[in-house]
Amino acid sequence: MLAATAALAQSPAEPAAPLPTLRWLVQDMAPAFSYAHGHAPRVAEDLGDGEISGFLRLLIQRLPQYRHEFVEASLPRFETLVRQGATLCSALHLRKPERLEWLYFTQLYPPLFSRQIHVIVHKDNLARFQSQGQVLQLSDLLQRKDLVGLLPRDRAFGPRIDGLLQAASTQAPATVVAGRSMHLLAMLKAKRMDWTLDYPTVVDAMGGSDLVKLPLAEGRSTAVATMACSRSAEGKQRIEAIDAAVRKLAQDPQRDGWIRAWRGDAIDETERRAILRYMDERARGGSLVE
Repeated sequence: MLAATAALAQSPAEPAAPLPTLRWLVQDMAPAFSYAHGHAPRVAEDLGDGEISGFLRLLIQRLPQYRHEFVEASLPRFETLVRQGATLCSALHLRKPERLEWLYFTQLYPPLFSRQIHVIVHKDNLARFQSQGQVLQLSDLLQRKDLVGLLPRDRAFGPRIDGLLQAASTQAPATVVAGRSMHLLAMLKAKRMDWTLDYPTVVDAMGGSDLVKLPLAEGRSTAVATMACSRSAEGKQRIEAIDAAVRKLAQDPQRDGWIRAWRGDAIDETERRAILRYMDERARGGSLVE
C-alpha cells in the first residue's frame, strides 16, 4: 500500500484543460485604437494607449479565464466572419438596431469629448463651409450639391448622424472601405473630396495641419461606448463575461487609479466626473447585455 501511494505521489499531474479563446477585432485607428509597437497586437501589452485600445487592455486584465487572440480585419471582413459562424468580439462597433441581428452588445463607458464627431475639411476650402459663426449642421451639408463628401463604409457615427445619412439615401456621400492602404484624411489632404466626418483626435494624430475640424451640431449624438460579440451561444458567453468585467471595474474601490491609467494624468476633470457618475450607475445595476 505504501508503495502504491508513493507511485501515485510521483505520477505526473493531469495537464490543465486549455482556456477557451476570446478573439478580439483590432484595427490601426490611432489615436482611438492604437498599437504600442507599430504592429497588430499579439498580447494585451501590445495594445496602445488610445481611448478604445486602452480600455480593452483594462478589460483583458479582468478576463483571466480566457486566452486572448487578436484578429486584424476591416469592418466588412469582421461582419463576414461573424455571419459565417466565427466567434469574435469588437470594441469598434456602436450599437445599431440592424446589428442586433448578428451581434450581442453591452455598454462600456459614457460618451467622451474625444468622441464628438466633426466635419473635416481642407483649409483651402474653409470659406465654403463657414456659416456666419453658426455651428455647421449635417442636415444642411447633405443638401449642398456643390460639395462632395466621402465616408468610411460600414461605420456608425451615432443615431442622429446615422439617421440623417440613411434618410438622405442616394443623396448621401459615397463610402469606401478605409484602412491602412486608403485613409480618408490622406485623400482629403490631396483634395480628392471636399469633406468627411471623423474625431478631432484622429486628425491631430495624423498631423493634419492642412485640415480644419468644424464642430457639428449633430456631433454629440455618439451613443455610449459599446462592446459587441457574435450573436451565438459562444458569443453570448463572451459578452456576459465582458459585461461582468465592466461591472467589476465599476465596483473597484481604486477606480481613480484605473481611470488615470486609461485616460492619463492629464484627464479633464469634467470628463473624469462623467466617467465616475456612469460607473456609479453601472456598479449598482445588473447586466446590460442585449
